[in-house]
Amino acid sequence: MDLFEKDTVINQKIDFSFPLGVELYVKREDLLHQEVSGNKFRKLKYNLLKAKELGVSKVLTFGGAYSNHIAATAAACKLLDLQCVGIIRGEEIASKYHENPTLIKALRDGMQLHFVSRSWYREKTQAPRLLELEELFGDFLLVPEGGSNELAILGAQEILKPTDNEFDYICCPVGTGGTIAGLIRSSKQKQMVLGYPALKEDFLIQEIMQWTDKTNWKLVRDYHFGGYAKINDDLLDFIRKFEKDFAILLDPIYTGKMLFGILQDIQMGRFKENSKILAVHTGGLQGWNNITKGIK
Repeated sequence: MDLFEKDTVINQKIDFSFPLGVELYVKREDLLHQEVSGNKFRKLKYNLLKAKELGVSKVLTFGGAYSNHIAATAAACKLLDLQCVGIIRGEEIASKYHENPTLIKALRDGMQLHFVSRSWYREKTQAPRLLELEELFGDFLLVPEGGSNELAILGAQEILKPTDNEFDYICCPVGTGGTIAGLIRSSKQKQMVLGYPALKEDFLIQEIMQWTDKTNWKLVRDYHFGGYAKINDDLLDFIRKFEKDFAILLDPIYTGKMLFGILQDIQMGRFKENSKILAVHTGGLQGWNNITKGIK
């Protein structure tokens, strides 16, 4: 089956008696594909189909050492017979990449890794840096860090289906802002889209606003646990209990923090009475491979 052929997932009800008659469902985007799941499936779909359409044989993208995007891009390119290059933040990682499950898997899937300094990485989208990459790697289709661009948002718009119009709230984790932008675009005006950032940074509002002029959304900033890839025992205990109670594994970087926040907010009465909540599981389960390696 073609990588992007499957586009149907279930909304799994969380069987629990929540206060105020609130109902919670999880959209199981994590089940789309074993290696290219969730929002990475959505955000890569039209980017990689564009590469095939244009006859471009190489894809280049950016990410950190534990990036879900790097892992998914490598796996997707392998399945689509595309070459791929990953520009990895932190040249110090080059000497110890063999300790990193994400990078080992990306290499096995055929991704060429190129490590750069953090100062270089901050300038990665500037013209001189892009020229350097063209000289090093030749022609390629550029996919941004996290995969977020107009093609990615078109893919993310396909997460919501007509049957999801019944929900009052649509919730998703937020990294670079592309997924929530797609959800906002495809949401109904009566729905409130809530984003749960995994980062402490304040740039996300402006990033999201460049992709949509709709106003039925907001960010819930209380559950980042200290910042990107920061975790603690409370979060890990919650994830394990959630899996035991509802047979859904959450990742510790994005969906775990989102569901922790949603359940806290339900208990505190922050959702209106008798409302229906749809939480989007964005995949990223490869993040568990890095827990024992000490995510930084």
